[in-house]
Amino acid sequence: MGDQGKGMKETQQSRAPGPAAPTLARTLSLTYATLYGLGVTIGAGIYVLVGEAAARAGMHAPLAFAAAAVLMALSAASFAELAGRLPVAAGEAAYARQGFRSDLVATIVGLLVVAIAVVSAAAISVGSAGYLAVFIPLPEALLTAGVVLVMGAIAAGGVRQSVGFAAAMTLVEVGGLVLLIVAGFGAGTEIVTRLPEAIPTEMSPAVLAGLMSATLLAVFAFIGFEGLANIAEEVRDPHRALPRAIFLTLAISTLLYVLVVWICLVTVGSAELAQSRAPLVLVFERLTGASPATMTLIAIIATLNGIIVQIILSSRVLYGLARYGDLPSIFGTVHPTTRTPLTATLSSTALILLLALILPLGHLADVTSRLTLVVFAVVNISLVLIKRRERVRPDGIFVAPAWVPCAGAATCIALLAADLIATWIWS
Repeated sequence: MGDQGKGMKETQQSRAPGPAAPTLARTLSLTYATLYGLGVTIGAGIYVLVGEAAARAGMHAPLAFAAAAVLMALSAASFAELAGRLPVAAGEAAYARQGFRSDLVATIVGLLVVAIAVVSAAAISVGSAGYLAVFIPLPEALLTAGVVLVMGAIAAGGVRQSVGFAAAMTLVEVGGLVLLIVAGFGAGTEIVTRLPEAIPTEMSPAVLAGLMSATLLAVFAFIGFEGLANIAEEVRDPHRALPRAIFLTLAISTLLYVLVVWICLVTVGSAELAQSRAPLVLVFERLTGASPATMTLIAIIATLNGIIVQIILSSRVLYGLARYGDLPSIFGTVHPTTRTPLTATLSSTALILLLALILPLGHLADVTSRLTLVVFAVVNISLVLIKRRERVRPDGIFVAPAWVPCAGAATCIALLAADLIATWIWS
C-alpha cells in the first residue's frame, strides 16, 4: 500500500478507541458476504421497482437494466480493488480519504453513503408495505413503521445473527425469482419469440428519455455490491473474499433482473405492470393460475431483507466515520454484548422510518440513484489518484486496469448529465 497506506493506517489507529474497547467481530465468510450483497441488491431492485421501470421504458425496460449493469461493472471493478487495498468499515470514505488526501471529502462521501442507504431502505419499506397490505388490512403508514422497527431491532442484535437472518431471506427471494423464471419459460414460446420488441426501432426523444429515466432507476436496482465494502471489518480474509463477493453479486443480480423484467412484460404488458402495487405477485398469478399468496410472502421476505441489510450498511458507515473522528464518538461505540454499533444502528433506523413516512417510492428511488452515481464517481476518481501516485503495483489483491476507474467515473458523470436532460424532456 506504500507510505500513504501506512499513514492512513496510523491515522485510523490514532483516532480509534483504545484496545480495551469492543470491536466488530470478523465472522463472515465469502458465502455470507455474497448473500449479504445479493440481499441488499435484489430486495431493493426487482420486487419493488419492476412496475416503475415498465412505466418509464415499456417493453424496452430489460435494455435499461442491461445498460445499468454494464455501467455498474466498471465501478464494481474499482470497488473490488479498493476493498482489497482498504478493508475497513466506511469503505467509500476511506477510499476518498486516501485518494483525495482530505478528511473533509471523506466525511462528505461517508455521509452521502449513509444518505443512500437510509433513503434506499425507506423506498424498500414503502414497497414492503404494499405487499404486506395483501395480508394485513392496516394503513400503509402503520405497516411501514412496523417493518422498519422490527428490522432495526434484528440488525441491532448481532452481525452474525442479522446477516444470517438476511442470508436465509436472500435464499428465499432468489428462489422466488427462479420460480417466476421457470414459470415464464414454461408458459410458452413468447418469451423467446417476442425478444425483438425489447430493442427500440427508433430513438425518438420520448423513447430516449424513457430509456435514460429507466436506466437511472435500474441503477437503484444494482445498489448493493458497494455495500460489501462497509462490512469489511466483519469479513474473514477480506482481501480475497470481498472482490469475489462484489463480482458474484453483480453477475447473479444482472441475470435475474433481465430475465424477470422481460417475463413480467411479456406476461402482463407494460401498462398493467406499471399500475400494480405488487407487480411480481400479479405476474405469478397470471402465469400459474395459482394463489398469489406464495409469491406475496416471498416478496415480503425480499423487501424485509432489503431493509435490514441497508440498516446494517448505514450503521457501519456511521461507525467507521466516528472511528476516524469525523462524527461524534458515540457512533463509534460497540455494544459489548451484541458487538454491534448500537447507537449508529438505532439512529439509522429512526432516519429510515422518518423518510419512509413522508416521501413517495419513485422519488426515493431517483434520489438514491443520483446520490449513488455521485459517490461512485468520487470512488473511481479516488482510485485513479491512488494509482497515479504509487510506484509499485500491490500484490495479493485484485487490481483493475488503469483505464477502468477512468471509464467508471466518466460513465457515472455522463449518466447524471443524461438524467438531467431526460428529466427535462420527460417533464
